[in-house]
Amino acid sequence: MQNKETKQEQLSFHTENFRKRSRYTFVFVCMIAAFFVITVLNINTGNVHISVPKILRILFLRDGEAVEYSIIWKIRLPRILMAALLGGALSLSGFLLQTFFSNPIAGPFVLGISSGAKMAVALTMIVFLKYVGHFSSYTLVVAAFIGSLISTGFILLMSKKIHHMASLLVGGIMIGYICSAITDFVVTFADDSDIVNLHGWSQGSFSGMSWGNIKVAVVVVGIATVCTFLLSKPISAYQLGEAYAQSMGVNIKVFRVVIILLSSILSACVTAFAGPISFVGIAVPFLTRKAFGTSKPIVVIPGTFFIGAVFCMICDLIARMALAPVELNISTVTSILGAPIVIYMMVKREKGRM
Repeated sequence: MQNKETKQEQLSFHTENFRKRSRYTFVFVCMIAAFFVITVLNINTGNVHISVPKILRILFLRDGEAVEYSIIWKIRLPRILMAALLGGALSLSGFLLQTFFSNPIAGPFVLGISSGAKMAVALTMIVFLKYVGHFSSYTLVVAAFIGSLISTGFILLMSKKIHHMASLLVGGIMIGYICSAITDFVVTFADDSDIVNLHGWSQGSFSGMSWGNIKVAVVVVGIATVCTFLLSKPISAYQLGEAYAQSMGVNIKVFRVVIILLSSILSACVTAFAGPISFVGIAVPFLTRKAFGTSKPIVVIPGTFFIGAVFCMICDLIARMALAPVELNISTVTSILGAPIVIYMMVKREKGRM
């Protein structure tokens, strides 16, 4: 009798395990397919229409008309790849912050981290353009990282005094407003040409990306993403509580510092290149957990990056084509698509408490 029960339990376990793996595989395959479809759509659409056969020939054979070749390789492909990279980075940053604060509403934009990065980048751009005349991509990333850490530092100081998460989130929003006010104040002293560049960047956009930008982003985002994935087991333990994580050998102080540093680096890279982008860091980790039906970091981390990449690619396509030839700010589109998801999260959370 016991042997039969044991066999049934084992069979049930293997069946459930097979279902989970099948679901994970299905979602990843869908995301990869969506990535390629959206990439082709983004390259295909615009003021100059390029057919799919021509796109494939230019991409794989490096053969085609000079104008179309330049449009694809110098404008559209760098832009769509950057949207994917930064979308994945921003989503992963949101996941890390949600892990740190144990709250699904935490995100780099809501907590004012993106605003801190925006302030530092704006100051750097104005100073360098005025006194140096130029700046590198790495300079902007470092400036954004410092700004992110400043905002995060204030949030951590508040977390020692404010233990209620709702109040802490409000505090983060206030920090965001303060950083935005400082940015606006500083911009008033910038030259007219600098103000034009800053205004376009501050609204959020993936336009004007180059292969040089992509190289920097690949290095920064790639290293941070790999480090995050290597932390899958400690994050999994931390999700079950600090006491459990400590019993599993996790150094909580070091772990929390690493989480903050990684989330700051990821959000800083996004802000440095594309400006502040709203709601992606909150909505995408939620969508990822729903899609995979699990909170396991070893699955959610790569899933969050992939879904964030596809989400921002779709948003960029809408931003370019919705009111063409006028281009919308990327934050406008991410807010329209992401805000309802966040509202749904909050409503569902409140229902769960009742």
